Order: sequence, then C-alpha cells, then structure tokens
Amino acid sequence: MELAVESLEAPALTKAQLAELLFDQIGLNKRESKDMIDAFFTLISDRLIAGEDVKISGFGNFQIRIKAPRPGRNPRTGQLIPIEARRVATFHASQKLKEQLQATSPT
Repeated sequence: MELAVESLEAPALTKAQLAELLFDQIGLNKRESKDMIDAFFTLISDRLIAGEDVKISGFGNFQIRIKAPRPGRNPRTGQLIPIEARRVATFHASQKLKEQLQATSPT
C-alpha cells in the first residue's frame, strides 16, 4: 500500500485564512481583518517575550519555560556539543478544548 506525501501532512490554518474568516463572518474589510489578526498574534508574542503567561479561556495557556543546558551530540560526527540554556514557548490545551477534541475524535 502506497501513501501520497500530501496525505501525511496535516492541514494548517493560516493567518490569511483567519483574516478571510473575519471578513466573511463578521464583515470587517480585508485590511481590517488582516490588521486584527496581526495585532492578536503580536500581542501574544510580546507577552511571551516579556516572560508573561498568556491564558485564553476555553482554549489553553501559552507559557515560557526555561530549558537547562545539556550535552548534545552532532549526529553526523558523534562529537559532543554543549546545548545552552534557552527559553521555549509551550502550549497546554484547556480542559474544555481537550473534551471537545475527544468528543470529535475518530474511533
């Protein structure tokens, strides 16, 4: 059995599609829709960069986590390379979102 490469990729919701949905469903013009989506993601990014958590009720929480430094290895050469401490963004779905996902999951 052969699978097409396209079938392995999950469809993505883009910022352009979100702006189009605002245009279609709310009636904002396309420029306003794009600006609103950009402002929303800029606000989330700015808060995370400032080290603040972002909580969206009914959806989930974005948090900044500091990963400790650790030893790594170059897979090509096997040489040990230190990986420095870094900040990463994590997302935890809300209980409401988890329940909705389970209610619509394929069996």
